[in-house]
Amino acid sequence: METAFTKLVGVEHPLVQTGMGWVAGPRLVSAAARAGALGVLASATMTTDQLRSAVREVRSRVPEGTPFGVNLRADAGDAPERVRLIIDEGVKVASFALAPSRELIARLKDAGVVVIPSVGARRHAEKVAAWGADAVIVQGGEGGGHTGDVATTVLLPQVVDAVDIPVVAAGGFADGRGLVAALAYGAAGIAMGTRFLLTSDSTVPDAVKAEYLRATVRDVTVTTAVDGLPHRMLRTELVDSLERAGRARALVRAVRHAAGFRKLSGLGWPQMVREGLAMKHGKDLSWSQVLLAANTPMLLKASMVEGRTDLGVMASGQVAGVIDDLPSCAELVSRVMAEAHCVLDRLHGPHAATRPTPCHHQGDPPSPSQESLP
Repeated sequence: METAFTKLVGVEHPLVQTGMGWVAGPRLVSAAARAGALGVLASATMTTDQLRSAVREVRSRVPEGTPFGVNLRADAGDAPERVRLIIDEGVKVASFALAPSRELIARLKDAGVVVIPSVGARRHAEKVAAWGADAVIVQGGEGGGHTGDVATTVLLPQVVDAVDIPVVAAGGFADGRGLVAALAYGAAGIAMGTRFLLTSDSTVPDAVKAEYLRATVRDVTVTTAVDGLPHRMLRTELVDSLERAGRARALVRAVRHAAGFRKLSGLGWPQMVREGLAMKHGKDLSWSQVLLAANTPMLLKASMVEGRTDLGVMASGQVAGVIDDLPSCAELVSRVMAEAHCVLDRLHGPHAATRPTPCHHQGDPPSPSQESLP
């Protein structure tokens, strides 16, 4: 299925596996890339040496020339160094968790890297498009992790109408029906985080995956108790306790976990505080919340790496509540695309206006008439 996004990046399918901290490592990214999607490494939880090693491992696991990307935190103190690494290593795509500066975009584009920031508002999409971004990923409020409060179905068409670069839709997508819906809104593809997390290629511990699979839509909540910013995750006893904790208790917890992250990352306290402040985004945060901004990676690591659901948090899109299996990335991508083609065939068929026959998970072989879309 050819779209403006697939032509821009060089992937077979208009699907993106998002850069999730502690989750999107070489194994998941290479599996997504081999399946024909755009796999994206999450670098925020890696040192630069670990990132370089991860990039080379992905390259060793995929056919030569297979495109993949690296996700960066635009507000990180060492963002320029990581940009240089991406350029030196010949990575095809740089994605950003926040809008990057005009200077970073220019450096990457001058080196031939495709720049795709993630945004949560129309004005941010307009800004990065004016600065030269090649495409944008637009995440609606249904998406996992830090998120906004505008639903994808409202935000996506706003952004599509506002910019003239490819738009990839994120937040609430898990199947081929969602891909067709996004295309109908004018997107050139979809990005999925939780759906790729819940695959057999994901290194997330089985006990944690089981928590996701048990979750209903109502078990996925938005809280500001973790770092002061709206954060969508599974509701657990830990989340409840953070929301009940007083300011003094929250500060003690934040200092303890921030100290652990400082040791892991090699960052000094001044730099950690600067990065915490950079995440405020104009919000009126307490000092405990500033430290919690640095603390968050440790809470995610406890679950996503160590399997300690009692000590960590589990970022999650709302779509977790409708996911009930753990396919491989190859199976997932094949299923999504087959279902998308089935839906398109049904919509274009002679009986499109009558009650449709549901497209099953595995779908039907793609119709030649649907192989190319604008």
